[in-house]
Amino acid sequence: MLHLCVLGSGSGGNIIYVETESLKLLIDGGLSARQTLKRLTAIGRRIEDIDAILVSHEHTDHIQGVGILARRFMIPVYTNEGTYRQSHLVMGEVPIRRSFVTGKPFHIHDVLFEPFSLSHDAEDPVGFVIRYGQRKVTILTDLGYVTHLVREKARGSHLLVLEFNHDPEMLKACPYPWPIKQRIRSRRGHLSNEEAGRLLKEVVHQELEYVVLAHLSETSNHPDLALLTAQENISPYTPLLSVAKQHEVGTLLSLTG
Repeated sequence: MLHLCVLGSGSGGNIIYVETESLKLLIDGGLSARQTLKRLTAIGRRIEDIDAILVSHEHTDHIQGVGILARRFMIPVYTNEGTYRQSHLVMGEVPIRRSFVTGKPFHIHDVLFEPFSLSHDAEDPVGFVIRYGQRKVTILTDLGYVTHLVREKARGSHLLVLEFNHDPEMLKACPYPWPIKQRIRSRRGHLSNEEAGRLLKEVVHQELEYVVLAHLSETSNHPDLALLTAQENISPYTPLLSVAKQHEVGTLLSLTG
């Protein structure tokens, strides 16, 4: 069985918990160490049992707590070289570091990870496919453009964590400075609800059980808008839709088989 829980998602910090029979790990560590421990406790898990932290890219909302957790609890940190170079000032030295190469699959125990390139304004940002037994999870956040590679990686997923960052009209009207709005809308920024919905429509299938709408902006989006867009793009299938939140722990989702 594979379990996944989004502990927090948004510009204030991103972290995902993943568990199998042989492995417990975090994807990113963008919350404070204190908040991370609190949210793990909320789902009945302990930081002392975490086997690894995988880092998608170097932005602070993905690495804020990584260094402290790694040093305090001797947790191995997995990054590609570009991300490690750019994250060093925030993350600091970590006692156990493991390198992966973007595009090259690797195992931790009997779980296969496939890091793949995303279009985002970071050094070498990645999404992750996680394969365990016959099950496939795809984590797709922090991207401004859906490439052919992204589509192929998302296909066949049983659980999909997908960025629904903003509504374009809300973004136009929000108080962000114009350069930030341009960055968000650029091909190296973040997906709008409409862009995420189009991707979802292309990859939804009978065996997709869960779709988690992630990295919603609290300023330029609303959960109801994102959910409506997702609902319009899953027919005739019925995966369970949920919205990952910034200040609340998500549901612990489970895949059998």
